[in-house]
Amino acid sequence: MKKLVILSILLASLTSCEKSWLPKPPGYNKIDLPQHKYTPLTGDYPYQLDFPTSSVVEPDSFNLAEKAWINLNYKDFGAKVHLTYKKIDGQTTKFEILSNDAFKLTAKHQIKAYGIEEGILITPNGYTAVVAELSGEVPTQFQFFVTDSTDHFLRGALYFNTAMKNDSLAPVIEHIKIDMTHLMNSVKFVD
Repeated sequence: MKKLVILSILLASLTSCEKSWLPKPPGYNKIDLPQHKYTPLTGDYPYQLDFPTSSVVEPDSFNLAEKAWINLNYKDFGAKVHLTYKKIDGQTTKFEILSNDAFKLTAKHQIKAYGIEEGILITPNGYTAVVAELSGEVPTQFQFFVTDSTDHFLRGALYFNTAMKNDSLAPVIEHIKIDMTHLMNSVKFVD
């Protein structure tokens, strides 16, 4: 009789509580974003700008012959902003070629982009800036160029060194967009 009572209690305890043991969905890592702080670019460049202190200025290893090409490396986020510079020298056709190339480089991402929003702004120093924000699973989410349209052309593009989905990178992308907006507004070309 004692065994029957113990077996009944054990059987009741096993069947009375229904807990479903489903695996939990994967979570996203917490991302600590630094404060937006900027410092002037030093060195012999044909432009001046303020860059974020959360990034490191590095020469562009893609084309070492172009001394004015640099990368802003956000090491903590696995991201780089590639900055390329070209002198126009008053050649209207050269400006047209550079601006068309910038638009073509952005348009190449239309295959995977859900959308591309472009905007034009005038910087505090009187330069024209064209900004392209891309949405979707694209390798670059933010591109821009700043120009005086007669002598100088500076182009930038944000890239991540990761295969993460862009929705999980959204806070970092937005943080870097703020940095790039400050950078564009601080550009001053040196003659």
